[in-house]
Amino acid sequence: MPSRRTVLAATAGVTAALAVSGAARADDQQRDSRLRSLVSRMTLEEKVGQLFVMRVYGHSATAPDQADIDANLKEIGVRTAAEMIARYRVGGIIYFTWAHNTRDPHQIADLSNGIQKASLWQPRGLPVLISTDQEHGIVCRVGEPATLFPGAMAMGAGGPRKDARTLGRIAGQELRAIGIRQNYSPVADVNVNPANPVIGVRSFGADPQAVAGLVAAEVAGYQGAGVAATAKHFPGHGDTAVDSHYGFPVITHSRELWEKLDAVPFRAAIRAGIDSIMTAHIQFPALDASGDPATLSHPILTGILRGELGYDGVVVTDSLGMEGVRTKYGDDRVPVLALKAGVDQLLNPPSLDVAWNAVLGAVRDGELTEARLDESVLRILRLKARRGLFEEPYVSQGGVTRTVGTPAHLAAADRIAERTTTLLVNERRLLPLSRRTHRRLLVVGADPASPSGTTGPPTGVLAAALTALGFTATALSTGTAPTAAVVARAVAAAQDADAVIVGTYNITAAQKTLVEQLVATGRPVVAIAIRNPYDVAQLPTVPAYLATYSWTDVELRAAARVIAGRAAPRGRLPVPVQRADDPAKVLYPVGYGLSYGR
Repeated sequence: MPSRRTVLAATAGVTAALAVSGAARADDQQRDSRLRSLVSRMTLEEKVGQLFVMRVYGHSATAPDQADIDANLKEIGVRTAAEMIARYRVGGIIYFTWAHNTRDPHQIADLSNGIQKASLWQPRGLPVLISTDQEHGIVCRVGEPATLFPGAMAMGAGGPRKDARTLGRIAGQELRAIGIRQNYSPVADVNVNPANPVIGVRSFGADPQAVAGLVAAEVAGYQGAGVAATAKHFPGHGDTAVDSHYGFPVITHSRELWEKLDAVPFRAAIRAGIDSIMTAHIQFPALDASGDPATLSHPILTGILRGELGYDGVVVTDSLGMEGVRTKYGDDRVPVLALKAGVDQLLNPPSLDVAWNAVLGAVRDGELTEARLDESVLRILRLKARRGLFEEPYVSQGGVTRTVGTPAHLAAADRIAERTTTLLVNERRLLPLSRRTHRRLLVVGADPASPSGTTGPPTGVLAAALTALGFTATALSTGTAPTAAVVARAVAAAQDADAVIVGTYNITAAQKTLVEQLVATGRPVVAIAIRNPYDVAQLPTVPAYLATYSWTDVELRAAARVIAGRAAPRGRLPVPVQRADDPAKVLYPVGYGLSYGR
C-alpha cells in the first residue's frame, strides 16, 4: 500500500504535468530551494561523503559472507555496506559482479533496500545513488535472468535509433526495479582506432553523427524509465592504443578534429538532457597542454564541458583506481585535483579513507572552499531528486518479478539482435546453411570468458542454438591461442562434419592457422568474428564470414538464426575494416553488409 508521502508526490507530479511552463519553473525553483536547505544543514563530513561513489563487497548490506567481510576490512576498513555508510556517509555505491553484489535480481533488490535503509536511518540521512556499468554486450554487471541486449557496436550495425531507445527503456526499467538509479552508459566515444584495446566494440562506431544519434536515443530510453544515463568517456576515448586501466593514453587529435569527431556525441547527449557525464583518464594536449589527465583538467572539465558546452549536470570520474589517473599524482591528491577541475562524483578510489580525508583536509586547509563542495553536492541531490529517490528510495520484490527478464523484454532483445548480425563474405551463397545438405555441424573456435551473466562458452551457445534449429551440432573449444595439437584435433573432427562454424576473437596467428587448416579440409567453413569485426581482413580464403560484435548469448543466438536462414542478415558495418596487407586502404567501408537477396 503506498504511503501518504508517495500519494502526495504522485499528485504533485500530475499537477506539474498539467501546469504551464512558468509554474513548472516555479516548481523547479521550490525543489532547488528545498535542496539548498538540505545542503545548508549538512556537516562538512556529510558533504564530503556525498561526493564519493564506492564499491563494497557482499550480497547484503548488513550480513555479507565472511570472505566479503574480510575483503571489506582489508580495502575499506569496515565490515559491511551499512558500516561504510555510517562511517563515511557516501552518496553513492557502485555494484560489481566481482564484488558479489549481483547474484540475482531479487537479491540485488534486497541489497539496494538495505543500503537505502542504512543511509536514511542516519542523522540527516539521504538516499544513496546506486550505480553500475550496464553497457550491454561485453560489459554488464547484472546478468541473467535480467534482459541482456546487444552491445554498442552491434547496435551501431543494426542502425535504428528506435532500437537504442527501446534498449534504454527496457534496461532502465529493469535497473530501476532492482534499485539502481544511475547507469554508466552509453559509451559516447567514436571508435576510429581498430587497435583500441579498451573501447572497441563498446562504441557505437566510427561515424560521429551515427554515434550521436544512438547516444541520444539511449539517453532518452534510460531517463524516460527513471534511470540516470551517463555519457562516457569525456572528452573522447575512441582513438587510443593504450588501455587507461593500465597506462596513460594520449589523444593526438587537433582541436578542430575534436570538434568534428569526439565532441559530437557529447553535444548530442547534453541536448538530450543527460544526467551525468563520465571523464576519461587520458591526455588530450590540444585541449590542455599541461599533461594532466582530463579527469584532473580544469580547462577541459570547467572550461570546455561546463563553459563551452554549457553542461551543468553531474560530472563523475572514471574509476580512480585506474592507472591513467594515478600516473602523475598520489591517491591523496587525485580526488582534490578532480574537484578543483570541476568533477562532482569521485568514483571508486583505491582507498576511501585516504581520498575522503584528503578532501576533508583540503577544505580545512583552504585549498578547497566549502562553497565549492556545495556546488557538487547540490548537483548530486538534484539528480537524486530527479530520479525519484527522495519519494521512492525503496523497491519491491513484486516489482522485480513483474519487470525483470519478462518474456516481452527478452523477445525484444532477440528481435533487436537479429537486426545487428552482419554478413561480410558469402561466396557461392554458402549461407544460409540447409539442414538437408549440412545437417552435421562442428562448432570450434575461441571461448573467451563469458561476459557477466551470460551462459557461455560461445562454442557451446552456438552449438546449442543450432541444434535447437534442427542441425546436429557438436562443440569443440579451441581457445584463443590453439596449439598445433588442438588444431590437429579440430581438423580431424571436421572430417565427420558437413560444415564447420569457427569463432574468431581478436584474431591471433594461431587462430588464423586453425581457420586456414579447416578451410584446407574442403569442408564448408563459416567464420564468425565474435568480438572485433576487423578479424575478417586476416582470412581472405574463408567462404563465409559473419560479425556479431560480441559473444553474449543474445548475439550468438541471432547469428545461429542467420546461419540457419531463420533470420536475414541485416547488419551494416559501423566501422571500416582496413586491408591486412595495407592498413591505409579500406577493405570494407562503413555501411557494408551483404544480404541473402544478393
